[in-house]
Amino acid sequence: MAKCWIKVVVAATWLAFGGCADGAKIVQQHDTGGVAIYPFKEGQGPMLSSFRNDAIDLIKANCTGRSYNIVREGETKGRTRVVSPLDGAQELVEERRWGIQFECK
Repeated sequence: MAKCWIKVVVAATWLAFGGCADGAKIVQQHDTGGVAIYPFKEGQGPMLSSFRNDAIDLIKANCTGRSYNIVREGETKGRTRVVSPLDGAQELVEERRWGIQFECK
């Protein structure tokens, strides 16, 4: 189980640094389940993020009509990016991400 979770963290880290699109996405997928991640804001928290519903929808679609169990969920490595507004000043923005490991029944 620990070996599987390490793969999840590696996949989420790769996506956080390599991916550009925002929103929920499946970062690991196999016949019996996978891992979905989504961004969340500090003040709102991961459970109230609008992207959580998107992640659950992706999980349901991945399990194609079968039910699913959430095995584990928690914060994954996010990313820091530079934002340059029109006035020319640069600002660092830290994006936090939440991961949901799931199994299809």
